[in-house]
Amino acid sequence: MSNYRRNWVAGGCYFFTVNLMDRRRSLLTDHIDLLRDSVRRIRRLHPFHIDAWVVLPDHMHCIWTLPDDTDDYAIRWRLIKLLFSKGLPKNERLPAVRRRRSERGIWQRRYWEHTILTAEDYARHVDYIHANPLKHGHVARAQDWPYSSFHRYVEQGVLPPNWCGDTDDLTTAPD
Repeated sequence: MSNYRRNWVAGGCYFFTVNLMDRRRSLLTDHIDLLRDSVRRIRRLHPFHIDAWVVLPDHMHCIWTLPDDTDDYAIRWRLIKLLFSKGLPKNERLPAVRRRRSERGIWQRRYWEHTILTAEDYARHVDYIHANPLKHGHVARAQDWPYSSFHRYVEQGVLPPNWCGDTDDLTTAPD
């Protein structure tokens, strides 16, 4: 079994990329209310601050800041994935290994995590998140994608409504 290195920082700020196992499916946007409810329920049990988030049909990116007394983002992701999966009908194709382990075929097992350490790194990742629907060709303007914290940034006066980002420079995170 692989030993993945994770950076555990109590109260840390992290960027995440989480993917569906089958990247051709659009479960995340098709079932956005289930995803939102799953996140809400887990935040009540295991608090964290959502700094930025975008949900695309097959993957999502977000930045979380954890409470000062914890570094355990893994339990939060495990439970969000579990609640979301339990709310979906069981109609996905399962590889033999997942059938043997009684697993669902919804999520990739791993996720990408990056510890945010500087204000510049934070700003670059927020821009990456908000420009991601443009990068993938879903919309021509960030304001047209409904599943993004971009709208909160506009409401708070942090970004103008016509901000669209420069997708050529936003290669800091994998998709």
